[in-house]
Amino acid sequence: MSTDQKLITTPVTADFLRGHLDVEETAHGLLPHRLPAWARRRIPDDRLAVAEAQPSGVRLAFRTSATTIRLDALPTKRVHRGFPPPPDGIYDLLVDGRLTSQATVADGNLHTITDMRTQTADFTPGPAGTAHFTDLPTGGKDIEIWLPHGEITEVIALRTDAPLEPAPDTGRRVWLHHGSSISHGSNAVFPSTIWPALAASAGDVELINLGFGGSALVDPFTARAMRDTRADLISLKLGINVVNGDTMRLRAFVPAVHGFLDTIREGHPTTPLLLVSPILCPTHENTPGPLMPDLSSGTLTFKATGDPADTAAGRLTLTIVRDVLADIVRQRSLEDPNLHYLDGLDLYGESDHDEFPLPDAIHPSPEGHRRIGENFAKLVFADDGPFAIPTG
Repeated sequence: MSTDQKLITTPVTADFLRGHLDVEETAHGLLPHRLPAWARRRIPDDRLAVAEAQPSGVRLAFRTSATTIRLDALPTKRVHRGFPPPPDGIYDLLVDGRLTSQATVADGNLHTITDMRTQTADFTPGPAGTAHFTDLPTGGKDIEIWLPHGEITEVIALRTDAPLEPAPDTGRRVWLHHGSSISHGSNAVFPSTIWPALAASAGDVELINLGFGGSALVDPFTARAMRDTRADLISLKLGINVVNGDTMRLRAFVPAVHGFLDTIREGHPTTPLLLVSPILCPTHENTPGPLMPDLSSGTLTFKATGDPADTAAGRLTLTIVRDVLADIVRQRSLEDPNLHYLDGLDLYGESDHDEFPLPDAIHPSPEGHRRIGENFAKLVFADDGPFAIPTG
């Protein structure tokens, strides 16, 4: 009898999943979503539809004594026509919280973007595949499998050489975070090393990551989804997508942020709530959007195409956004002592940029993700930070 024939097959059910807001049953298995179904019906474009279905921060969690684990899954890989395909997404397996093994799934569907500006795409179906993990430590253990943060992933079944059961609730505080592609994990290689995952590990909290590539646009339905989600800690990292999409002027942005905060406070009136401004990005510090791809160097980078003079008419830059967000927190914290502000330059500023430049002029490198995660944990989860464990 082959090894695979000896394995126990366990269909993946919703109680194995962490870090998601919804689960969709498909013809193949379960597709975790990071926005609920009612919110997905309000999504106006494919960019957010794809981003919320990419399982950044979503993981399987179970207990087992297995030393061999197979995860059957159907990924949807995102490629750009005319560019080499990116590497297959990584599945990180953690044993008792420590990264122990990694695997990929070579097969899957293809989502081919044919126009980067409009995000129009073709879809080519493909077969499911298997992530293989072998030679794991013996004995009972807690397993997490972090799904690829950049690949839509339908999880089908676990096949193991010992029984397994869904992991019990850890009792850790739940951190609900919303942000842009940087929070989503752009340019990070491994799903457990995107900066929110690193910060969550350091802070000993359970992460729900609503980082949506290109789509942190102060959308009311995202605020409502956060309002309705159980959380002990909440953070919002806003501004960069509004600037690089040139989607709002100052007059609209300020009340939109107030409204976003108002909505969250309807469901979480006293929860620690942290508003985080953008990290350093020289491309947009003083130049408005829109942001456009730039292939003049032979590799994909980005450039801002707005006119700095237009800030007088209300167009936004990162410098302006930081001032606005800080002022909003100053105003509101007079009546809301649990509302806090963190300057993004304290997460990644000039010295960090000098050490770990943004490879494509917008997104941090893997080393940059680690620096942001370390700085966030040091500033936010510290004993005197806004997410400190309450005493007394």
